[in-house]
Amino acid sequence: MTDLKRMTPKFLLWLDLEMTGLKPASDRIVEVGAIMTDWDFTELGQFESGVHQAESELRTKFGANPWAAARPIETEELIQLSLAAPPEADVEQQVIGLVNNIAGKDAIVLLAGNSIHQDRQFIRAWWPKLEQRLHYRMLDVSAFKVVMQAKYGLEFPKKETHRALGDIEESIAELKFYLEKLGK
Repeated sequence: MTDLKRMTPKFLLWLDLEMTGLKPASDRIVEVGAIMTDWDFTELGQFESGVHQAESELRTKFGANPWAAARPIETEELIQLSLAAPPEADVEQQVIGLVNNIAGKDAIVLLAGNSIHQDRQFIRAWWPKLEQRLHYRMLDVSAFKVVMQAKYGLEFPKKETHRALGDIEESIAELKFYLEKLGK
């Protein structure tokens, strides 16, 4: 599998996680959205789910999170989504199923998204089976954002919904926006 990890994968796994906070060692995943694309960014499949966590843990961790405290309605929606969701191991397996169905059972895919390094840390901590299917490189749209803002003064207008699938759709649109500007 080492040789496979060196090749550029044919498919991108655009992924976004909503978590109780930003510390992978102690915070938990509460929602996942994933879209598989090719390099033309054609959507080949998608997956969205809450991730079940214990209510007491959710309330404690969100209670200590300033972002969550400032957004009580959105936070409560995430808590309710998590409480009604499948167990974490099942959700991880469903994301792997999406990869298997599109890329193949043994394929390595490239992880893509905005600030995807943060999501990757949570994948490493909580979803080791998915981690094994990911290329060592990642496509981080945030890097494009930094260059385009600093060098060209261009900014992609984002809605900032902070829901997994919507955030991924915005990330794909944002990268297309920057690549179009660079192409001209």
